Amino acid sequence: MGKFGKWLSQPERLWSRAEILLPAARCPVPREGGVYGWFFRSIPDNIPTDGCLQHGNLTLLYLGISPQASPANGRPPSRQTLLHRIRYHMRGNAEGSTLRLTLGCLLQEKLGIELRRVGSGNRMTFTIPGEEKLSAWLDENAFVCWYVHPRPWEPEEELIRTILLPLNLKGNYTHPFHPVLSAIRHKAKEKARSLPVVAR
Repeated sequence: MGKFGKWLSQPERLWSRAEILLPAARCPVPREGGVYGWFFRSIPDNIPTDGCLQHGNLTLLYLGISPQASPANGRPPSRQTLLHRIRYHMRGNAEGSTLRLTLGCLLQEKLGIELRRVGSGNRMTFTIPGEEKLSAWLDENAFVCWYVHPRPWEPEEELIRTILLPLNLKGNYTHPFHPVLSAIRHKAKEKARSLPVVAR
């Protein structure tokens, strides 16, 4: 798993949603850039986990970074930090969180939620009740750790290449679950486009 993988294979600590959403002054997440890994307790049946990293009864399924690399169009890079990004995954919505979109699509039958167009119709979320159900699921099942790095896209590339991460799509095209997950998300979005827009 290369030189960057030890913090994932032997995490010093995994943090729960309740701990991540403590008031900002008490939140343990650094206000710096870096890489974060998501471990899960309960896993949808259709996700292949053979070969995934384990920590006790938790399984690593997804890796993210904040900020992203500077845009090629010359715009200034994002000022987001690990704190901003991880907290958004925990309490935001599917429009702004690839992780929430993916988990919601995989859990839609179990949780009784559905991706819908909301507001003006240009955004897609699981609506407020659905996002609340997804947040409750994360509360029970999601745990995260991180690695501070000034250019997180550099370790991200190596880690995705050397660790099995079934919920990552970007840069993970050789993983056997990639086409399956892509199709599940595409189907959910196509259905959402066919349904009426809801308020929020």
